[in-house]
Amino acid sequence: MKVTIINTADAGGGAPAACTRLLKALLSQGVDANMLVQYKKTDNAAVTGLVNSKLSKWKAQYTFFAERIPFMFFHEKDETVRFAFSTANAGTSIADHPLVKQADILHLHWTNSGFLSINDLKALINTGKPIVWTMHDMWTFTGGCHYSGDCDGYRTKCGNCPLLRDADEDDLSRMGWLRKDAMYARADNITFVGCSNWLAGVAKTSSLLNRFNIINIPNPIDVDVFSPFDKQSLRAKYGVSSNAKIVLFGAANINDKRKGIKYLVEALQLLKQNQNSENIEVVIFGKNKHFDVSTLPFKVHQLNIINQESILAEVYSMADTFVTTSIEDNLPNMVMEAMACGTPVVAFETGGIPEMVDHLQNGYLAPLKSAQGIADGIRHVLFSGDADTLSKSARQKVLDNYNNSAIANQYNQLYQSVLQA
Repeated sequence: MKVTIINTADAGGGAPAACTRLLKALLSQGVDANMLVQYKKTDNAAVTGLVNSKLSKWKAQYTFFAERIPFMFFHEKDETVRFAFSTANAGTSIADHPLVKQADILHLHWTNSGFLSINDLKALINTGKPIVWTMHDMWTFTGGCHYSGDCDGYRTKCGNCPLLRDADEDDLSRMGWLRKDAMYARADNITFVGCSNWLAGVAKTSSLLNRFNIINIPNPIDVDVFSPFDKQSLRAKYGVSSNAKIVLFGAANINDKRKGIKYLVEALQLLKQNQNSENIEVVIFGKNKHFDVSTLPFKVHQLNIINQESILAEVYSMADTFVTTSIEDNLPNMVMEAMACGTPVVAFETGGIPEMVDHLQNGYLAPLKSAQGIADGIRHVLFSGDADTLSKSARQKVLDNYNNSAIANQYNQLYQSVLQA
């Protein structure tokens, strides 16, 4: 059984990290797996990248801009939604690639940003090979958005999209829905996987996917890499006070509206009013072009982008709590990473996060968009809860549910079942 995993890249975001971890997990269980990407960013020998020359780089840049520029100039409501909607109207055909041709199973993941167009995806479906399609967001069943917010247009035929300035019944989202409907029309070879029960459940209510088999398998994590390390030695290494209460916040892109950093700012300001808050310090990491860390009312240590998993594990381990204020999310890698390192998580009760964080047991779940709730959660983890119990429970949740062996076995069973169908 040969499996080809297909994703836009093998590093540089949530889906690439999840794919690369799955590849590692499958290989460790003896599965004959390879990964085909547009951009190869690691030295993993099992990963093949299409961009390997000046010509292929130019072509990849062309397809990216061919998708993005028309949306940017003619359709986006404002620049905050520029990457929240993908038309998939440009891409690269991979149906004749050797890794596709030799595969018994094609395992699709996140293929946007100009990698595979809807026509390219349809060509893969038309090969007749069994396809497993892991959903990292809602794009597979919407007219183009990656997360729908308060809109439930995906339950009908989209249209009147709140992300578009030209929104009406027959807008770009309706066109995207119709193109996907045509793509899926004769597809009886796809099994969809939600990384969370939440996403799998939402997909089942969609007009595009409600006739398909949709299951839930979470992302895996290497619990040997992401493991608790000594707090004090790490704080000395990173110049963080040994006796401080450390609040950690991170995001691939801190300025992404969906990450809700404004709620973190407000929560910390509320926390500042508490008499026990004087020894709190904040550590923040991720791409940051516009957010002014001086708006945070505590001492801030800014670490910028961290690409090495071993360094990430150290940063999680030196914190007392990891806070995420995402208002929409599937099964965030960062939540899983923090918990694997024994760091309790404070988060909004949204998306797949409640499947990971057990309220008051290994972290704290706040009402959605409640800065006061986030402040209460930080206060509980730092000052009220039993730190040792919270830490051990966080680590145990990951060991029990997300370890490499368990997830690889679930996918292996799925692969066997689709081959026998």
